[in-house]
Formats: sequence, C-alpha cells, structure tokens
Amino acid sequence: MMRVFLWLFALCILTFSCKTDNKTEQVKQTEISEVTEIPVLNLAEFDKKAGEFISKEIKVSGIVDHVCKHGGKKILLVTDEGDAHVFSDERFEESLKGSEIIVTGIVLEDRIDEAYLLKMEEDNIKSHSEGKSNKEQFENKKKHLQQYRNKMKAEGINHISNYSLKYVSHTEIE
Repeated sequence: MMRVFLWLFALCILTFSCKTDNKTEQVKQTEISEVTEIPVLNLAEFDKKAGEFISKEIKVSGIVDHVCKHGGKKILLVTDEGDAHVFSDERFEESLKGSEIIVTGIVLEDRIDEAYLLKMEEDNIKSHSEGKSNKEQFENKKKHLQQYRNKMKAEGINHISNYSLKYVSHTEIE
C-alpha cells in the first residue's frame, strides 16, 4: 500500500513539474516575441526614419504600383504619402501589381557622396567616348549629377541617402 502511495505521489510531482515548465516556456516565448517585434513604418515617414533602421527588419504597407519588367526582382510600393523600392533575390509575380500588401524587409542605404559622383562622371565620360551613349544622354547625366551636388550644397550635407528594402516576406491585405 505504501509503495502505491509513493508511486502516486511521485507521479503527481512529475505531472506538476511538467506543467510548470510548460508555463515557463510559454512565458519565455512571449518575452521573445515582445523583444523581437518588427517595427512598422508608414511610407510617409520611410525616407525620414529609415536611417534609424539600416540593416534591420521593418514592415511597411502600400500598393504595388510597379513590378520591374527587367527581371521582376524589384517592386515599387506606394501610398498617397510616400513610396519605397523593394528588391528581392527572387522574381515577384506580375499579379502583385495593384495589390495592397504588407512587406517585411531589411532597410538598405545607398549613399551618394562626392566620391560616388566622381565615379559616375568618369563612367559617363567613358560611356560617351566609347559610343555607348549619345550627346543628349551624356548631357542629361551631367545635369543629374550636378543636381545631386547642388542639393548637398544647399542642404549643407556631404551625402544623400537613398533607402530601399531587401525583401524578406509579404502578406496581401484583402
């Protein structure tokens, strides 16, 4: 009889200890979820706040305005207040065009500074001298590069940041 009682007692302790561990595991999962919650940015604030999230995951939502026809690995996500380019290693489905989606992506920064502009000028001259661009294309590129310089000078900055997203996943909003 005593043996049965001890056996039942041990079984009860084992059962309660397993339930406690399970609750502890649930609490840990909740804490992890709260810590790793992905920030959400409005496209209206994307260009202003993206610099705070370089190389980090964020979520944005908008309408797919364009799926790149040259490879299909880029989309333009838009709202009335802003836009963002989203790049992927895989092709986007053309059927996404016009869909409202939530994109999870990693913020990327392309910096345009004087060194970048000098390299672009060099490439423009080379391309034109090799006959790969005509005079109009050559002059337009020169004007475009000068516009970057004018903007940096007017704003008293040494670079311009262009932000985009490296695609991680998306969800369609219905």
